[in-house]
Amino acid sequence: MIQIFCKNTGTTRSFQEGTSLLNMLPDFDFERPFPIVSAKVNNVSQGLKFRAYQNKDVEFIDVRSASGMRVYCRSLCFLLCKSAADVFEGCRVFMEHRISNGYFCHLRKADDAPVTEEDIALLKARMKVIVEKNIPFHRYDVHTEKAIKAFSKAGYDDKVKLLETNGEAYADYYTLGDTADYYYGKLVPSAGYLTVWDIQLYHDGMLLRVPDRHDPSQLAPFMDQPKTYSMFAENLRWNIIMGLNTVGDVNHACLSCHANELIRVAEALQEKKIVQIAEEIDRRHRAEVPCKVVLITGPSSSGKTTFCKRLSIQLKACGLRPVSISTDDYFVNRLDSPRFPDGSFDFDNFETVDHALMESDIMKLLAGEEISAPEYNFVTGLREYNGKNIRLDDRSVLLIEGIHALNPALTPNVPQDNKFRIFINTLTSTLLDNHNWIPTSDNRLLRRIVRDYNKGAFTARESISQWPMVCQSEEDWIYPFQEQADVMFNSAYLIEFAVLRNHAEPILRSVPKNCPEYSEAHRLLRFLSYFVPVPDNEIPPTSLLREFLGGSSFKY
Repeated sequence: MIQIFCKNTGTTRSFQEGTSLLNMLPDFDFERPFPIVSAKVNNVSQGLKFRAYQNKDVEFIDVRSASGMRVYCRSLCFLLCKSAADVFEGCRVFMEHRISNGYFCHLRKADDAPVTEEDIALLKARMKVIVEKNIPFHRYDVHTEKAIKAFSKAGYDDKVKLLETNGEAYADYYTLGDTADYYYGKLVPSAGYLTVWDIQLYHDGMLLRVPDRHDPSQLAPFMDQPKTYSMFAENLRWNIIMGLNTVGDVNHACLSCHANELIRVAEALQEKKIVQIAEEIDRRHRAEVPCKVVLITGPSSSGKTTFCKRLSIQLKACGLRPVSISTDDYFVNRLDSPRFPDGSFDFDNFETVDHALMESDIMKLLAGEEISAPEYNFVTGLREYNGKNIRLDDRSVLLIEGIHALNPALTPNVPQDNKFRIFINTLTSTLLDNHNWIPTSDNRLLRRIVRDYNKGAFTARESISQWPMVCQSEEDWIYPFQEQADVMFNSAYLIEFAVLRNHAEPILRSVPKNCPEYSEAHRLLRFLSYFVPVPDNEIPPTSLLREFLGGSSFKY
């Protein structure tokens, strides 16, 4: 007999060796407002079919947790791909990115005909049949060579390239009925678990809608994001032109000694975009009503600071005089900051910024007056005045950087024609393979872990622990305003994960296995293992990546 400690109940039960989590679940009595979809075993995500042969700690989870949502959405993706293969012979499905509270995908039919409402109806009908029949998902572990042969025979070159370059002796794959597929994480036990979803036409593809994480009995509300979609589409088109739309493609290029060329191309693409933004600001600055205020925002670790510095250089090349201030410098004194219900400080709350003072200073600058700009002391938690005096002249442009910069409540009295709004994000458009997307938040989390560790600010465990609260604050205070931007800048780097791998792996391995944060560290380590590592010696000192890796020529 083995002993299983259930974290949900705080109790221990005895089971026969080899008992599955699915069969253990009825023995633990705890509140389950929503179906259990997976579990964490010794702080590692596992499917419910996992069998225990030794004493374990188990935490059962539903879709309200990030890990459970990933399991659900991954399974839903397989359901969609399987149904499409059943209905449209010879088709291919491309799961591309998260957007509008769902997942954007392309269905390429054998005859290349556009997808219609009738096609969507057929696809949904087939998916419902599979769910009603409760067809099980089965997982198999085989030699990687065998998996490669099977996927090669099926015409899945994207999966072949991925498996050829990950260096593992064994690979696992799943089946749903007579359809085999590869997924880099766990799935639910059977299709009957997938009861909340929908599909709709969206732009030139489809949107797979998923449950609301806060109330998994309902669909997440649809939120049209045309500007975000355009940014994804632009990057995807470029990846296709380069022949680098999957990780397998990038790995093969790196193994063929093209990594340095890819770095130079990635840098050139970002610099080209920054130049275009600077030229547009210059054009608007010369308009009858000149643009004098540039508002720059983005989520955590999107590269706002380096972007601001590189934009300043290009603005100077246009003959403008950029002057930068940060919303952080207008923080209220720490003791006056808003707090969460538990008494801890809510530093991302809009009320953390003295927005009345900030707008007053902006209006004075636009009127030609000189101001004494504050500087926030993060050690003492006090706003200080250290003799930083600012005045704008005819060629000046005021750059305002911070997480609340696009919030209309920050600058309600600044005329719209005087403002130019920039939203920065890391929209990773490269796929692991055609059915496995890369969550854009993973990009930023890895950046944050590496930067915080290198600066001695936080350990990997601390950075991971803080991340859910960071993401919630972004949902509350940043993302609601992204579609109001005049332009969006994608700070994702073509081979970023390949470069980050060497830095992030030893840091992630420092996370103790006996803490809850190990679950995320383990997931990220497995994710990074798919990338052929690339040294950072060719990353230039002005690169946006240097903000996180270290070695930047900019002062922060």
